[in-house]
Amino acid sequence: MTLIENLRTLTPSQRNSIWASYLGWTLDAFDFFLLVFMLSAIATEFGTDVKHVAEATFLTLAARPFGAFFFGWLADRVGRRPIMMIVILLFSLFSLASAFATSLTMLLIIRAAFGFAMGGEWGIGASLVMESIPAKLRGPVSGLLQSGYPSGYFLASLVYFLLFDQIGWRGMFVVGIAPAILVFIIRSHVDESPAFEARKDEAKPNPFVELARHWKIALYLVVLMTAFNFFSHGTQDLYPTFLREQHKFDTRTIGTLTAIMNVGAIVGGLGFGIWSETIGRKRAIIIASLLILPVIPLWAFAQTPLLLGLGAFLVQVAVQGAWGIVPVHLNELSPALVRGMFPGFAYQLGNLIASRNGPFQAGIAEAHGGNYGYAMALVAGVTALVLVVWTWLGPERRDVDFVAEAKA
Repeated sequence: MTLIENLRTLTPSQRNSIWASYLGWTLDAFDFFLLVFMLSAIATEFGTDVKHVAEATFLTLAARPFGAFFFGWLADRVGRRPIMMIVILLFSLFSLASAFATSLTMLLIIRAAFGFAMGGEWGIGASLVMESIPAKLRGPVSGLLQSGYPSGYFLASLVYFLLFDQIGWRGMFVVGIAPAILVFIIRSHVDESPAFEARKDEAKPNPFVELARHWKIALYLVVLMTAFNFFSHGTQDLYPTFLREQHKFDTRTIGTLTAIMNVGAIVGGLGFGIWSETIGRKRAIIIASLLILPVIPLWAFAQTPLLLGLGAFLVQVAVQGAWGIVPVHLNELSPALVRGMFPGFAYQLGNLIASRNGPFQAGIAEAHGGNYGYAMALVAGVTALVLVVWTWLGPERRDVDFVAEAKA
C-alpha cells in the first residue's frame, strides 16, 4: 500500500491524536520562539544587552527536563490525554504572563515556569501518537510531529513580520495565548493511548527504578539528545539576532528569511521521516546530519538576503531532517512501562545540558566583534560530526508492538 492509502486506513481517533499532538508542539514552539525575535527589544527596554536577555532562553530550556519528568510520571499513572491538556493550558498562561513582566528578573522567572510546563508537552504527545498508530506509519508521522516545531517558528516569524512594529514585544506574548483554545478543543476529541489502556489496571511502575534498570539506554539517549539540541538551537535561536545585529536587516526582511528557513525545516522533517521507513532511523539521521556541512558557509557567511535565504532553507532541511526521526526513534528505544515519561525526559535532559547554547553563542559572537555567523557555523559544524558518530554507535529498533510490550 502507498503512504496515502495507509493514512486513509487511520481511524478518526488516530487522526485526531496526530493532529492534536502536531498542533500542540506547533503552539509550544510558537510561544518559545516569540522570545528569540525580541531579544534586542527586551534588552533595550530593560537597559541591558542581548546576552543577559538570552538567559531567558537558557532558563526555559533548563526547566524543561523537570517538567518532562513530572508530567511524564503523571501521564504514566493517570493517562496521556488529560495531562497533555493540563500542560498546554499551563504553558499558554505563562506565555501570556510574560507580557506583563515589569523587570528582567520577573521575565526570567516566568520563562522558567513556562519551560517547566513546556517540558511535558513533547514526550507525552509523541508517546500517545506512537502508541496509537500502525507501526508502518511511525516514520512519516514522526516527521509530521517534529515538523510542528518549525511550523511554530514559522508562525512566530509571520506574527513578528506582521505585528511586531505595531504591538511591540509585550503584545507579541499576548498573541501567544490565542491558539491554545483551538488545541484544547481538538484534544478533547482524542482517545487515550491503547498501550496505556492495556496496563491501566496494573501496578504503576516506579520511574526511578525504571531509569536505574535501563540506565545504559537512558545515558545513550541523553547524550544523543544533547547533540540534537545543540544542532537545532545552535542554528535557530540566535538567527534573528544574527540578521538584525550583524546584517542590520529590518523587521520584514528578518521575518521573511526566518519563514523561509522554517519552510526548509518542514520539508526536511517530513521528507526524512518518510524516508526512514525505507532506510532505517539511524541511517536517515546520519545522512541528514552530513548534509549540513557543505551548506554552512552559504548559511553563515553570505551577504545578500537571497543567498542567506537559500542557505537558511538548506541548513534547516538537514537539521530538521535529522530531527524528524527523533519522536519515533526515542519511543522505539524507550522501556514500555514508562514511555510517557522516558522519551520526553531524555529529550529534555539533553536540552538542559545544551541550554547554555544561547548565551554561549552570544559570547562567542561578542568575542569576535559581533560575528554571529562565526558562532553559529562553529556550533553547527562540530555538532553535526558528533551527532553522526554517536548515532552510528547506537542501537535501533523497528516495528515494535507497543501494546504487546505493555501487556507483557
